[in-house]
Amino acid sequence: MHIVCGSCLAVNRVPPERLGANPNCGKCHQALLEGKPVTLTAANFDRFIQRSDMPVAVDFWAAWCGPCKMFAPVFERAAAEQKTRFRFAKLDTDAESAIAQRYGIRSIPSLLLFKQGQETARVAGALDGNSLRSWLDAKTA
Repeated sequence: MHIVCGSCLAVNRVPPERLGANPNCGKCHQALLEGKPVTLTAANFDRFIQRSDMPVAVDFWAAWCGPCKMFAPVFERAAAEQKTRFRFAKLDTDAESAIAQRYGIRSIPSLLLFKQGQETARVAGALDGNSLRSWLDAKTA
């Protein structure tokens, strides 16, 4: 399984049975599955999304958005709980408007799920923890 390092963007091969052993990046030696969302920018978005074999859930948000602020801790908890099943990332739509436009983000927060570089699902609006888990489980079943 290919895992993109959130720190240096190196692509690491990790056997699926070793995901729970807290693997480190072979290049920078940072934890590959930190259990917290990776911040995406124009510089790292495509590589992180396209080179990851693990599904990637991306929260499109903005600092001024009240529902985004309410959803942030839910997303953080899910990242910690599901770190061996999904990669979690956040993209600030104000700072990276070209990427938000590319994916047709019209309301925030919007959560997009990518598998092997392709968008496979999306949901708009803040979710509670149970709804987020159910949504992720349904979209990867």
